[in-house]
Amino acid sequence: MDKLELIREISRATDTKIVLLVIDGLGGLPDLETGKTELEAANTPNLDALATKGICGLSEPISPGITPGSAPGHLALFGYDPVDCTMGRGVLEAVGIDLDLEMGDIAARGNFCTLDNSGLITDRRAGRIATEKCADLCELLDDMDIDGIRVIVKPVKEHRLVVVFRGDTLSEDITDSDPQQTGVAPENVEARTDAAEKTADVVNKFIKKAQKILAHHHPANMVLLRGFSKKPQLPTMKEIYKLKAVAIASYPMYRGLAKTVGMDVQNTGATIEDELTALRKCFTNYDFFFIHIKGTDSAGEDGDYNRKVAVLEYLDGLLPQLIELKPDVTVITGDHSTPATIMGHSWHPVPVVLYSQWCRPDGVSHFSESACILGGLGHLPATDIMPLAMANALKLNKFGA
Repeated sequence: MDKLELIREISRATDTKIVLLVIDGLGGLPDLETGKTELEAANTPNLDALATKGICGLSEPISPGITPGSAPGHLALFGYDPVDCTMGRGVLEAVGIDLDLEMGDIAARGNFCTLDNSGLITDRRAGRIATEKCADLCELLDDMDIDGIRVIVKPVKEHRLVVVFRGDTLSEDITDSDPQQTGVAPENVEARTDAAEKTADVVNKFIKKAQKILAHHHPANMVLLRGFSKKPQLPTMKEIYKLKAVAIASYPMYRGLAKTVGMDVQNTGATIEDELTALRKCFTNYDFFFIHIKGTDSAGEDGDYNRKVAVLEYLDGLLPQLIELKPDVTVITGDHSTPATIMGHSWHPVPVVLYSQWCRPDGVSHFSESACILGGLGHLPATDIMPLAMANALKLNKFGA
């Protein structure tokens, strides 16, 4: 019996409410000048107060030394084994913008990017072009027919887009064109199996056509594709946990991920205030709330230490709006670390705090990496957070006689 099957057997529906606040890219590393991580440098009295009365630790999104993507990092927080329950970024982006995928569709997450005259990538995000500009460029690429395969191209947000390949005998077993670094050329898409040769050929033909069409649209003069995937079938959170769950997230990928595991998705604006307003509006209607904060991750990926500190402080100032709702269980953590010093995701464990009236406070009084490592939760797999939240909400029956 695996862990999800165990939880399915002993979970029960109750009126208690769980809030899971995910601060994307929460973890950091010491700044070379200050010697402090972003969390250690930030003034966060409300997070510190929660840490003081709650129980803290560090969570491992995947496994020691493994750098997680956003999808596996979140799946682990929802209690799914991210290694067994793989889910491609393309599917998440597509579902997140309410694009219906048909059986056999291959979806890819795309970036508009900037190439120099030598064909090398100078900016993977094309200067984070406006969403309106992204939509205009997607129209230029949408609805191609390549060797009998229909190519659907839709905007997501800023530089991000979704590309769906629709037709017979397509395979997701192909490599990415996005090298995920600058100073190099986009990579040729390769088949990992013989059955994927056709798909790789179609994708490469699309990329070449896209480059010709975008040639004069600097800074967005090329596309990068990654996360080729088909829609998986996963047990829902309602089936496993007996929860009526809702997601509050402004970025489409996280909305798509929530839908894939059976959550409802609440309409919200782009700001943290908008998300907290959405939480208040739906608080009586659900018993599990996933709230996603993106700004910390974006700042970390941009290498902007001060901006990441500022986002943490801004969120902390708004935290009383969540606390005053008095959820029975509050969990605050991240899906992975995004240190500004690395300018990307990293393998470092992530601070986590859990508060309920049933938790056992541990003496930690500051929500940071160096403080949480001494907390009562210890160093735990991220997949253990959901069972702990359920237990503290009195939603799990005893196991065994």
